[in-house]
Amino acid sequence: MQPHDYIEREEKYGAHNYHPLPVVLDRGQGPFVWDVEGKRYYDFLSAYSAVNQGHCHPKITAALVEQAQKLTLTSRAFFNSVLGEYEEYITKYFGYDKVLPMNTGAEGDETALKLCRKWAYLNKGIRENQAKIIVCEGNFHGRTITIVSMSTDPDARKDYGPFTPGFITIPYNDLPALEKALGDPDVAGFLVEPIQGEAGVFVPDDGYIKKAYDLCKKNNVLFIADEVQTGIARTGKLLACDHEGVRPDILILGKALSGGAMPISAVLADDDIMLTIKPGEHGSTFGGNPLAGKVAIAALEVVRDEKLAENAERLGKIFRDELRAVKSEMIELVRGKGLLNAIVIRPKNGKEAWDVCLTMADLGLLAKPTHGHIIRFAPPLIINEEQLRDAISLIKKAIHQFE
Repeated sequence: MQPHDYIEREEKYGAHNYHPLPVVLDRGQGPFVWDVEGKRYYDFLSAYSAVNQGHCHPKITAALVEQAQKLTLTSRAFFNSVLGEYEEYITKYFGYDKVLPMNTGAEGDETALKLCRKWAYLNKGIRENQAKIIVCEGNFHGRTITIVSMSTDPDARKDYGPFTPGFITIPYNDLPALEKALGDPDVAGFLVEPIQGEAGVFVPDDGYIKKAYDLCKKNNVLFIADEVQTGIARTGKLLACDHEGVRPDILILGKALSGGAMPISAVLADDDIMLTIKPGEHGSTFGGNPLAGKVAIAALEVVRDEKLAENAERLGKIFRDELRAVKSEMIELVRGKGLLNAIVIRPKNGKEAWDVCLTMADLGLLAKPTHGHIIRFAPPLIINEEQLRDAISLIKKAIHQFE
């Protein structure tokens, strides 16, 4: 089969809910992927930060294969020999009393919303069905009906109503707006991304996260951090909240929790929050399965043992410095933290971010536009400096082709 055959088959039999670059990938290793014709690319999307540990990391793959040959799923109708091991490991790793294991990032966010509301009624004393959760403009927490109910993206909302009530939307990176919203006594939580990834790597002002956390504490409101994309070493710290010394009341993780091997997400909180949910009130057939437990432990061990946060911090500075030095009318802004970065593209001669991405793909580097004019760059965190500098040269070459 030729590349166009694979593409046409997907178009014929699959829903048209994505618009991929015309590249058909066949295998991956470390920071690289290869297409069906054998061409190698730097992967600068990392499956939206799910493969922070690199493609097919041998330690993660070995854990997957070993457990897959023993026991994959029992459901939570029974105990299993792996779940407790995983729960102990991840709670100690991130410093929380309890974990509620799920599968996808969206499920993690939905779980956090339920936890927050349950806590509001049982612990804070908010009247039944009156709890409100503050969210931010430009957010991306998933695509379920409830989650798009708090989205401000027209594409996420159009023709999907009626929407779930109970959300107060404020501008991101706006402390006065948050303080005003917190004045409502029915507010139970503030759900926020420490860096808005899907919005184009929107990094808030220094101190925003800490001051927002302090305002929540002052008003007895839960600070809920969606670190599905920013967590697990991506921004140069284990968690993006660590840059400001903030420990969220509820922490949502996903993506790189499995190193890209399978869907794994987790919600972490202390007992006073987590134990408000009783048996039968929330669950998942696959959440906490033995296969996921062993994979997640291996994935987190790789992050720690290979010092991926430190690597992301060091190489991220090199990346931003190099791109900020590029003389091009197309580069309007370079921003990011660690190895989660973006360039804002100024259209030139009818060419936009999509055209830049196509040119980069031709040169051997894969990235994807978001919101039409922003390109995210998020390579696997195992990339080394020599590889990073080689990749930067390809990005520069692509941009200079439009001069």
